[in-house]
Amino acid sequence: MADEFVQVLTTLSIAEAEIVRVRLESEGIPVLLKGGGDAPYPTGPVYVLVLAPFELQARHLLDEINRRAAR
Repeated sequence: MADEFVQVLTTLSIAEAEIVRVRLESEGIPVLLKGGGDAPYPTGPVYVLVLAPFELQARHLLDEINRRAAR
C-alpha cells in the first residue's frame, strides 16, 4: 500500500496542477499528475496524486495554500 497514489486535487488548469506539484515536491511529497490530454493544447481535468503515506501532509498544505489565497 505504501506505493499507492491517492488523489488530492482535481483542476481544469494545467498551470495550477504544475504549481501545486512543485509546491508539494518542495516539501518532499512525491507527486504524479494525470490527465490533461496529450494534444498539443492539453484540455480536460488534471488529477494531482500523491503517495498514500503523504496524503494527510499534502491535504494540510493545500488547505494552507487555499486559506492564504482567500485573504
